[in-house]
Amino acid sequence: MRRPRIGIPLTLDDRGRWRRDRAYHYIDRSYADAVDRAGGLALHLPIQHDVDALVEGLDGLLLPGGDDFPSTTPLPPGVELDLVPAEQLAFDEALLLGAGERGLPVFGICYGMQLMARAGGGRLVAHLPTERPDAARHRLAPDERHALEIDPTSRLARALGPSAGPVNSLHHQAVGEIGPAHRRVASAPDGVIEAIEGAGDAWTLGVQWHPEKMAEPSGARLFEAFVAACREAAIGRGGGID
Repeated sequence: MRRPRIGIPLTLDDRGRWRRDRAYHYIDRSYADAVDRAGGLALHLPIQHDVDALVEGLDGLLLPGGDDFPSTTPLPPGVELDLVPAEQLAFDEALLLGAGERGLPVFGICYGMQLMARAGGGRLVAHLPTERPDAARHRLAPDERHALEIDPTSRLARALGPSAGPVNSLHHQAVGEIGPAHRRVASAPDGVIEAIEGAGDAWTLGVQWHPEKMAEPSGARLFEAFVAACREAAIGRGGGID
């Protein structure tokens, strides 16, 4: 018997943020800690060429938070984006495609959810204060929370249970429109999309908040549901998990 293997791509620093003239992979350890507590085996994935071989060895894919997506329209003076490196974006997109082809459970967090929506034909909001001036603040302090409105028929609702509670909010980009591959399953009170699920049978979930940073039980419940889905999918493929 083994734990389901959950791949987590690392973030690329190719601009010398950590040290000049060097490129670094890095990630907040809280993602791996949350997977470990939920019963999964977290495997960090550095950028490399043989994505198919990487995905072949996984039971699930966790797409973590990351940098910004480019805007499709001009932004006001003073608004600067911290863009995801092109090499990082291509790697993450390839991982997501490979996971989908193998029917692996996918859990996207913040940037990860936006990546899922973008790949599924959705449209992103590059800067909420500019494109949605009617929206509330969504880049809050780590201890601040806002409420959720959750579709009671969703996988998200089943995972969180009857008392989901409020969530943290650390983003300025968001999903503006859902493509045909997904459906909206949670929103903030101001209408900003907070969670999406795959329209098919495969276990795919994206959330705009950061459950790995929350001490509330709802954060742990999401990771437990994800790891359970990875375990079930691996058993269905004869993956040696009992």
